[in-house]
Amino acid sequence: MNVLLGCVAVVPIWLLWHFLSNYPLAALGLTQREPTDNDGISSWLLILVPVLTVFVLSWLWLNSWLRRRTGLRARPYWTVSLMLMVLPTIVLVILSSVS
Repeated sequence: MNVLLGCVAVVPIWLLWHFLSNYPLAALGLTQREPTDNDGISSWLLILVPVLTVFVLSWLWLNSWLRRRTGLRARPYWTVSLMLMVLPTIVLVILSSVS
């Protein structure tokens, strides 16, 4: 289930990275802003906050339901769930770096 949710999570994770790299990290001098992004921060927050909120709440709800059904301990379950959810994004980042 978490790998399937991870396929959906590619979009919120990409949005979050794009926002972070263009605003806070660029302000710290760690990245460079994309020159064509001239809409400002409010349009980003208008898109990013609802997308992240819906995804995180649904991920938490589904995983808390599944954890209760499996009876596994909390810490290892949530760690493995998070790693499986991020796996598709990591695979896509690696594949985009190779090609």
